[in-house]
Amino acid sequence: MSEKVLERLRGLTVTDRIGELGKASDGPVLEEWLRSGVKFASVSGRLEGNYYAALRKLFDCIVPTLGDAPVLHEGGIYLGCWMESTGTINTELLSRFLPSVSEDTYQLFADYQKDDGQMPYKVTEHGPAYRQIQTVTPLARCVWNHYELNGRSKAFLQKMYDAMARYDEWLVTYRNTRGTGCVEAFCTFDTGHDLSPRFWHVPDTGHLDDARQYNPDSPILPFLAPDLTANVYCQRGYLSRMARELGDEQAAAEWSAKAEQSLGSLFAHCYDEADAFFYDRDRNGELVRVQSDVLLRVLACEVGDREFFDAALQRYLLNTSKFFAKYPFTSIAMDDPRFDPFSSYNTWAGTSNFLSIIRTPHAFEHHHRYVELTWVLNPILTALAQMTRFAQTVSPWNGKEGFTETYSPALLCLLDFVERLCGILPRPDGELWFTALVPYPQDHGENMAPETGYSRVVDGVTFEFVTTREGATAYRNGEAYLRLPFGTRAVTDRQGRLKAIIGMSVRTIEGTVWYEGQEFALTVKGNEQVELLDGRLVSVRDIGVITPTYR
Repeated sequence: MSEKVLERLRGLTVTDRIGELGKASDGPVLEEWLRSGVKFASVSGRLEGNYYAALRKLFDCIVPTLGDAPVLHEGGIYLGCWMESTGTINTELLSRFLPSVSEDTYQLFADYQKDDGQMPYKVTEHGPAYRQIQTVTPLARCVWNHYELNGRSKAFLQKMYDAMARYDEWLVTYRNTRGTGCVEAFCTFDTGHDLSPRFWHVPDTGHLDDARQYNPDSPILPFLAPDLTANVYCQRGYLSRMARELGDEQAAAEWSAKAEQSLGSLFAHCYDEADAFFYDRDRNGELVRVQSDVLLRVLACEVGDREFFDAALQRYLLNTSKFFAKYPFTSIAMDDPRFDPFSSYNTWAGTSNFLSIIRTPHAFEHHHRYVELTWVLNPILTALAQMTRFAQTVSPWNGKEGFTETYSPALLCLLDFVERLCGILPRPDGELWFTALVPYPQDHGENMAPETGYSRVVDGVTFEFVTTREGATAYRNGEAYLRLPFGTRAVTDRQGRLKAIIGMSVRTIEGTVWYEGQEFALTVKGNEQVELLDGRLVSVRDIGVITPTYR
């Protein structure tokens, strides 16, 4: 059947699949997509159709704003670019597909930085807005990954570095009123946690619409916020990399020292050792004991080593009493009496949110927890394959879409998860990942994409990848050159030269890897990495698999 999938992939035309464009600026965006060579095909199932429906809707979210350059919008009811999402994690994903749109989106936040250093929390057709900070994913991480993946423009890096350095100083000046070294939350929207019990009895917006102030009559503000503090820790680490790349070793060392200060403050003030969880600490020194997706946010900021991450997986993220719902991850722990599963409105009080979902892969992959991540990819792809509106929220119980529509995090989640599960994923470090999995028929046994094909152009080379449950074949400029067993991932350089195989299943995979006319015997366990050394596949990392827990 692989020949049928390959034939379908090669015969598929993206232009035909997405249909008529909605506006003049969509033309250049489509041309850039076509240059990426990205296509996805399946011989049957719903996923292929929804993939191109999502791509078409994504174009509706790319709009010229305060200028001629098309930039990414949040979508749905959110008309504009939000720092917490559109300007960071959404655009980080988009960088693999439409890098010029990503670069222009990032630069909005530097272009509209205030003289005192504050960046806007959003930019819309009406201009920039500043009444809160609304920060989650570290902007510096996203900018650095874009830089490494897309041509290494020093001018772009310098511009963003300068802006982020000034913003760091603004945060130090205005969001450390208690002198702890933590970053303080003054309102609910500072972290984008609308309606979360984390912020009950806290105003939604900054005091008098001024992000430098909090309500002086509040009995609990300001909060020492773990996710905001972790964000700055991660920011400073990447600013150190940027400074070194730009030739300033002294600044690089200073940023590293500042990052360590942030990390120390995070653990000193916001970490509870008994619960092994991160909480806000209010003005009275009390921990705000609401277990929320703050944990996942902190981990996605690269806080902690693998042992620390593994413990969080076992106790919380893969715990079906906590966050590991049928469609993970919930925004509040399910055993919290304040947990609200409803997804029909904009809420972070329980339901699963696509913004949280697309922030997940970095946390897992940073610690090589690839198999465990597939347990998130598969149910969410199943849900996305059945959607018609592409909402902000998804029911953690049944996977049905909830609030709003044409929401770019949901659209990008579909494109991203397909590439991670069964596509060709370019990495900032210069690797390509070819992953030989297909979505499992989990809901009512319905196959969403039983066999898949994926293509992508990298540095002028056309790669194609076809996966069935019998195995996968990679093609380079039309010629088969690599075959690997189902349930594995091939790691190559950007020219497609094989470097390693990773086990992508909880079971041990045994079989043969065929590469450029040679065969190599393969035995690889879940998350194990074997590298091609001296004509043999040799194990270089074997960390085992963390299995789900229930209480």
